[in-house]
Amino acid sequence: MSHTFLLVSTGAGAGLTTVALGLVRALDRMGIRTGFYKPIAQLRDGDFGPERSTQLIEHMSNITAPQPISLHRATTLLGSDQEGLLMEEVIALYQQSMQHADVVIVEGLVADGHAGYATRLNAAVARALDAEVLLVGKPESNLEEYIDIAARAFADDNGTALIGIILNKVGACGDGQAALQADELQSGAGDDALLMRKSSPAEFPDMTGKPFHFIGAIPWQSALIAPRMLDVATYLGAEVVFAGKLAWRRVQRIEVCARTVANTLSVYHPHTLLIFPGDRDDVFIAACMSAMNGVPLAGVLLTGGMQPHPRVMELCAQAIQTGLPVLIVESSSYQTAAKLANMPAEVAVDDYTLIDRAMDHVANHLDADWLKARCAIERQPRLSPAAFRYQLIQQASKVRRRIVLPEGEEPRTVMAAHQCQQRHIAHCILLGNPVKIHQVATAQGIVLDDGISIIDPADIRQRYVEPMVALRQHKGMTSEIAEDQLQTRIVLATMMLAVGEVDGLVAGALHSTANTVRPAFQLIGTSASAELVSSIFFMCLPDQVVVYGDCAINPDPDASQLADIAIQSADSAHRFGLEPRVAMISYSTGESGAGLDVDKVRQATAIVRQRRPDILVDGPLQYDAAAIASVGKSKAPNSQVAGKANVFIFPDLNTGNTTYKAVQRSAHVVSIGPMLQGLNKPVNDLSRGATVEDIVYTVALTAIQAG
Repeated sequence: MSHTFLLVSTGAGAGLTTVALGLVRALDRMGIRTGFYKPIAQLRDGDFGPERSTQLIEHMSNITAPQPISLHRATTLLGSDQEGLLMEEVIALYQQSMQHADVVIVEGLVADGHAGYATRLNAAVARALDAEVLLVGKPESNLEEYIDIAARAFADDNGTALIGIILNKVGACGDGQAALQADELQSGAGDDALLMRKSSPAEFPDMTGKPFHFIGAIPWQSALIAPRMLDVATYLGAEVVFAGKLAWRRVQRIEVCARTVANTLSVYHPHTLLIFPGDRDDVFIAACMSAMNGVPLAGVLLTGGMQPHPRVMELCAQAIQTGLPVLIVESSSYQTAAKLANMPAEVAVDDYTLIDRAMDHVANHLDADWLKARCAIERQPRLSPAAFRYQLIQQASKVRRRIVLPEGEEPRTVMAAHQCQQRHIAHCILLGNPVKIHQVATAQGIVLDDGISIIDPADIRQRYVEPMVALRQHKGMTSEIAEDQLQTRIVLATMMLAVGEVDGLVAGALHSTANTVRPAFQLIGTSASAELVSSIFFMCLPDQVVVYGDCAINPDPDASQLADIAIQSADSAHRFGLEPRVAMISYSTGESGAGLDVDKVRQATAIVRQRRPDILVDGPLQYDAAAIASVGKSKAPNSQVAGKANVFIFPDLNTGNTTYKAVQRSAHVVSIGPMLQGLNKPVNDLSRGATVEDIVYTVALTAIQAG
């Protein structure tokens, strides 16, 4: 089942939280195990405690939701260009939500006047979680434009993640933003008139030809946002003269009583809040008589800082004992009524009775059959870059291997070692002059603690001479030659790996690929299961992670070698969380082309199928036919790989290296690697343009390989 639904709104006031909670209720009724997750806290005005959506779902259900990331931290990471790290934190919390759930409801940020970054963050969350997006809107003239904008915001090359629309507050009076509408101050119309008000067809979006479903229209019911007298008292800062049923009486309309008693008799109705000056004893007595006659008024609000005469209060004591709340404020009746007219419609976070009714109301108006059918679809989620990076860190942290970094004085390498220690990725060993390494660390504002080993090559070099001679004696290695080669730190680090003192090696920030991997070929050797050593890059595209191979090692592999690269790459992809769908890339798709180059790819594909029938592979495929669903369907309609490939095997180094660099630089894509395949022990190369982040994730890859 495994579905993630991200709910986003067209803007403020759409009732996103209520709809999210109602969707949880609807799925729960169907017996679907549901989780809830609010990735980033977005406190409302007046909120000082926990994030309300998370607090409400835990109180209204048996769901345990993780505490969201603070908005301050989220914006800080965004502002420092660390969106990737933020999404890793989002993934980490999401993992808690999905542990015991088949479906997870994720509530996005609301793009109100204070959150211009909301759309960017929602799109990033959708990609990170590979979520299906549900748009929550309210009737308004430009709703269809909002829908089209949202569809584009959550689109990729293979379509849009927006799958459904929920329309909330259908038939609302005004904009539905105030709990007590201003036009109800002078109107005698009650809720029945509002509930019966018909919605015009223009309020509903035209879904003709749209690739998403209209899931439901939630009718407006003002009773579902009716505040308690307790909420009114809190909002106004009123003094409570008599509490009565302050926490239970609800305000569905307000009346300012400025006329004589005879002319105000029509306003004494259930759920009405009466506002009048405190010296209007006549109106106060009339209100109390109404209460004595069984009318459950919401309450009485005395203005001007005045109270009725004490004898009047004594006369009305029995009426007050019926539970009638009495409040007092210093402002005038008009000022008080005007302020109440602007009271937000947000339901109090502890008003569980009303929230429960609202959840039922939303659930009753959703297309349950469509939701049940959608949740039943078997879906293979794409591995997003954030999920992949999170997975790398988690796996590396579990094995905590010793990784040697021979370029130990290089600033990026020093910072990467520090971050690896802070995130418990690996035990890093820096080779270099300890004084220089600490100077580099200090210049970057960090301190290297005892969790990072610093080794001066001069102190250990001599002890590897004899082991190196033993490994290469058949190639004419002597003590003198070994001692000379061990002056190179990469050779020294490779010997540390060869004798088992470390578990993996990462280098290349200062050295070419040839200089990094040549010692590994000579001292580590190729594993018995591999025909050759090859490489892959993990390409973190905006919506998913894919594998490119071979882009760094083999200039022109023959068909058998190309098949071996494909098999190694598929196994590596599987090891790191991808279900491999291997595309053998060429300039031609299927049988449309001929020539030595395309024939090699065709032959390599056949060899992979023969050696490893368990691997899903197809070729030759052009890149667009392999990557884009619509093109794949057109050019290779019977292929199980076309349009869905996540492992791309290039026919030669020229093609592979050019493609990876073009994608990396032009699309600003993070590429992790190259990761070498086929060695007896893990050695991985860095690009000389590698960032600190690149080095950190390459260390994590290496640790996992070693594990």
